[in-house]
Amino acid sequence: MASINDNYLKLKAGYLFPEIARRVNAFTNANPNAQVIKLGIGDVTEPLPLACRQAMAKAIDDMGDRQTFKGYGPEQGYAWLREKIAQHDFQARGCEVSAEEIFISDGSKCDTGNILDIFGKNNTIAVTDPVYPVYVDTNVMAGHTGDANDKGEYGGLVYLPISAENEFTAAIPSQKVDLIYLCFPNNPTGATATKAYLKDWVDYALAHGSIIFFDAAYEAFITDPTLPHSIYEIEGARNCAIEFRSFSKNAGFTGTRCAFTVVPKTLTAKAADGSDVELWKLWNRRQSTKFNGVSYIIQRGAEAVYSPEGQAQVQELIAFYLENARIIREKLAAAGLMVYGGVNAPYVWVKTPDGLSSWDFFDKLLHTVNVVGTPGSGFGAAGEGYFRISAFNSRSNVEEAMERITSTLKLG
Repeated sequence: MASINDNYLKLKAGYLFPEIARRVNAFTNANPNAQVIKLGIGDVTEPLPLACRQAMAKAIDDMGDRQTFKGYGPEQGYAWLREKIAQHDFQARGCEVSAEEIFISDGSKCDTGNILDIFGKNNTIAVTDPVYPVYVDTNVMAGHTGDANDKGEYGGLVYLPISAENEFTAAIPSQKVDLIYLCFPNNPTGATATKAYLKDWVDYALAHGSIIFFDAAYEAFITDPTLPHSIYEIEGARNCAIEFRSFSKNAGFTGTRCAFTVVPKTLTAKAADGSDVELWKLWNRRQSTKFNGVSYIIQRGAEAVYSPEGQAQVQELIAFYLENARIIREKLAAAGLMVYGGVNAPYVWVKTPDGLSSWDFFDKLLHTVNVVGTPGSGFGAAGEGYFRISAFNSRSNVEEAMERITSTLKLG
């Protein structure tokens, strides 16, 4: 009889967002007239930039002409898109990243999980707590952890607590770890990292032969000119870091799927015989074997992000969501809640009132004012007592949700 991957049985309950959907669906089925506003999952609501839509429409026409038709594209992505990314996102900021080091994909969520394919099972892995659940769950699926304890912490992972006391930036671990997940601007807390802070991590990684997985999916929301957008702005990072980026949140590609990963050619890790192996070669082999690339149409849409019109339209989108975040942050703070983030990030991290648990507060908001957020405990044990609210929604929905929470729901 066929057997399963028993590591999946270690996973705690359902993935966070399907569980949210299950509770919301149960509520709406029982209350079909309720006007539910969803500020939970970080999905965008505003239309794709016009420049991207026009580029995609032209690409569709290309597919209707034998002379311009495209079949299988390069697994790593078309050179014309990778060159634009290298120039605008990295070289313009003084980062030494070439087009050859960029791999186009269908999502940074996929890449942060798939990257484990090229690493061994004996690495010590560090994650922050709270953390984006994909980092943890994909390691569980790959067999890199033990079982979970009563708090949901998995054996074999090094948890780095983040809280208001350390401004939601984890302390450098005292022990040696091999793989380190960092996300800035942070999901879920909205915290940001200074160059000095990232320099400490790079120095640590170089000293211990560690690899940093740097998730920069929200870098476009940074408006503070002193904050780094890429870990490659830090000297030495090319020798210890892989960076993940996405078009989902800056250009609204959540439904069209396009992202990229940067693997510097200078980056190496150890083989079993002690030799150094280029990770670029391994990731290129993995992608060439398991991935057929992102569609030509979508890549043309992503390329248009870097046109003058695309840049202006993307900035309008980012400003729109940041204004939503400001409204959320200020309204909830005025109502007496402790709030964090929402300045250089699209997420507001809220301390739950009256000692309510994260899921109790979720249920209270859903059933009392019909507003959906994300329970902090779904991001890890240290997220208990917190709640994430997303700025990704229409202005009218954000304003209505804040009105309901602050005027209808009794706080304090």
